[in-house]
Parts: sequence; structure tokens; C-alpha cells
Amino acid sequence: MYEKFKSLLSEDAFFYSILILLVGIVSFGLGRRSWETGGREIESHSLASVIITEAPADPSTSVVKEPAQPSITVVASRSGTKYHLLDCPGANQIKDDNKIFFDSVELAKAAGFQPAANCPGLK
Repeated sequence: MYEKFKSLLSEDAFFYSILILLVGIVSFGLGRRSWETGGREIESHSLASVIITEAPADPSTSVVKEPAQPSITVVASRSGTKYHLLDCPGANQIKDDNKIFFDSVELAKAAGFQPAANCPGLK
């Protein structure tokens, strides 16, 4: 039995087929695991970050500043009233000719747009 298995593995076509199959299975598992845990970890870390920028002059007071919000690109429709993150379902429904891009949420609000209710991550 051992000799038969050894001779089977010595054939290049069989060996490489098994090797490619195993690499594919491992890659799929790792990719799925990183996808499942990656989004939640990034989200939870970005919400809880606070930076102390300077030492307080008076020990009874503390100076804590929120970090500057990262520049988030949002998209809106020329004929609509809502803005969406680029990966939101509503953003995919806007025709490319009608899309207006904003470099930040503040710019979209200043232009009169409101956040879309079906877009997770916008409040």
C-alpha cells in the first residue's frame, strides 16, 4: 500500500494537482477568515481612538482632543437629496453620469445633501 501511494505521488501530474488543490483550499479559508474579522476590527478601533495632544497646565484639568476625521469620499446623485459611501447599495444604483463626488461628509452636507438611511456607517 505504501509503495502504491509513493508511486502515485511520484507522478508529476497527480502531485501538482493535489498541491494546487490544497493551496486553493488554504487560500480560500484564509481569505474568508480575514474578510469576516477585518471589517469589525477596523471599525471598533476607529471609533475608540482619542489622542492626548498636550500636557495640561493644571493637573485637575485635562486636554483631550478627538482625532481629525479621516477624509471619506461620498457620492450623491445630481437629482437626489442623499449622499452615500462609495460601497453602499444606494451608491451602486446611481448612474455614472449623475454621480457627484464629495471629498468629505461636511462638503456633502454643505451642498444640501443628507446621509442615506440604508448606508451603514453614516449617521
